[in-house]
Amino acid sequence: MSSARSVNLNYERRGSGEPLLLIHGTGSHWQAWEPVLNTLAVHHDVIAVDLPGHGGSEPTPSGTPPTAKGFAPLISAFLREELGIESAHVAGNSMGGWTALEMAKLGHTRSVTALCPAGLWRTRTPRYCIASFRFSYALSRLLGRRGTRLATSTAAGRTIVMGQYYGRPWKIPAGEAAEAVRNLAESPGFLAHLEAAAPERFSGGQEIEAPVTVAWGTRDIMLLPWQSRHREELPPHARFVSLPGCGHVPMHDDPDLVARIILEGGNNGRSTILASSSSLPRPDARTRPNG
Repeated sequence: MSSARSVNLNYERRGSGEPLLLIHGTGSHWQAWEPVLNTLAVHHDVIAVDLPGHGGSEPTPSGTPPTAKGFAPLISAFLREELGIESAHVAGNSMGGWTALEMAKLGHTRSVTALCPAGLWRTRTPRYCIASFRFSYALSRLLGRRGTRLATSTAAGRTIVMGQYYGRPWKIPAGEAAEAVRNLAESPGFLAHLEAAAPERFSGGQEIEAPVTVAWGTRDIMLLPWQSRHREELPPHARFVSLPGCGHVPMHDDPDLVARIILEGGNNGRSTILASSSSLPRPDARTRPNG
């Protein structure tokens, strides 16, 4: 269990090399990165963290907003005080991408790869996004653990329950899908985070010096292009790439492509040749459970 400014953060750590921090999105947990973890860990010391109030991490301490701006200094302190890491390559998905950009504004990143990042809207979170998350949360609570296992046991069920977030939801293993839905229902800080983040947007990123890559899934139906992909607050050197066939959470949709984009982002955009993940050696896992 890891402490950072009075908040306990749950994380998974694998591999060796330059540090690479992975940050999931709203309502998710570090396990969302499982499809790419071992591939990335061949090249990096990978730390996949649960956001405050999500998964096994405690909510933000009193006085710290449960938003990307509040998460960024907490996670930076966690890296520095718990792991002795002053800066890291950071890859984030959705709210995790927004948080990674906020960390870059603080000067705590070596590079940023933002996969379908939240926050790039003109004023505030689109009502469509808020409604989608509220519906998913209500459904996860209604199903309960037993109903979730039944609903996600078939490819058709996973497509219905998770199609809002994944381009190919039927590819997700049933057990992982059930755990993702259960985690959404049981994350203690989800509603407070959703309410606090709703009126905010990402801004002030033009002066970010670290390399920035922004990747969009072509099947992302959560962040609609005309609402959520404005670029004016990003640094002029930001690199934009496409993730064909991927949804809002692309790690299961195309693990090899996502891993390559992250590795290239940490390599100043230079091409990285990856072998199939099945042929790569499996690194040792070092888990830090909460509790």
